Amino acid sequence: MFSLLTKKFTSPFKLNRAGIMGMNRRNISYIGRYNNRKLFPLVDDKLKTKTLAQHAGATVPELIGVISEQHSVPSIHDMVKDWPGFVIKPAQGSGGKGILVVTSNQDGIYKKPSGTEVSKIEVERHITNTLAGLFSLGGKNDVAVVENLIQFDDVFDGFSYEGVPDIRVIVFKGYPVMAMMRLSTSASDGKANLHQGAVGVGIDIATGKALRAVQFNRPIEHHPDTGRALSELHVPHWEQLLTLAASAWEMTSLGYLGTDMVLDKEKGPMVLELNARPGLAIQIANDCGLLPRLRHIERMGVLATPPTPEERVAYCAKHFVGTYTPSN
Repeated sequence: MFSLLTKKFTSPFKLNRAGIMGMNRRNISYIGRYNNRKLFPLVDDKLKTKTLAQHAGATVPELIGVISEQHSVPSIHDMVKDWPGFVIKPAQGSGGKGILVVTSNQDGIYKKPSGTEVSKIEVERHITNTLAGLFSLGGKNDVAVVENLIQFDDVFDGFSYEGVPDIRVIVFKGYPVMAMMRLSTSASDGKANLHQGAVGVGIDIATGKALRAVQFNRPIEHHPDTGRALSELHVPHWEQLLTLAASAWEMTSLGYLGTDMVLDKEKGPMVLELNARPGLAIQIANDCGLLPRLRHIERMGVLATPPTPEERVAYCAKHFVGTYTPSN
């Protein structure tokens, strides 16, 4: 059982004193200060992110194809005919919007993780909406990215429902300062999106073990669909995942970002997305504020010999154990 789950909710005043970072401070003091806007396209466009990660030697989900023109929409069926499952997502989408997951494709009959059948016309309509910018940042015209379905590691059986669990790590100046795992539920329609009802599990930077779990910002102890005790969650290959997250600083030159990764059964740790404007719900999942950890890294200044991603991971594992908050 989580020791933190029995705690009453902290008042907003106490949360502020505990170092909880709000959106205005995030936007001005960290995104605005440490992220050059000219670099945003590298992470706002999933195709550019995929290329960037591959050039850096990271593994990414296999690309099946791209649809960028309305007249090419019907070609989706021929494109995926030999793939047992696939994902269609907007290249410039955000917050999990516009992602269509097909886990069964038999003779052109598509089924979602829930088992609900999706017609060919519905798939084409989804792509048309994607091209029109219905799911993209700022409503701009977009392209539809079609990727191979990720097969998540068996170690996560029972921790996620009808969807792939992913790991979000906040990386500041190359240091992985806070992490959580997002677990899909029936409420989130198989998507790892906290706003839609996915479960967020705070993960100890030092060990990869679960600290606390929340759904809709409320503490929970068991997965709402499978009943699995969330306190049992322990992410394997944790140091490798953190090193991959830390290396996103070298990939992008963005000082403050969120890295989204998955653990594939066959290919191991994979980069899913990078985000120049990561959300703040990770603090609720960890019952811990970001500000003290960010200020701790800021006080280090510029080191004469820049540490490697592995050294930065080791530093954070030593200084950010559990919900420990360094003094300001």
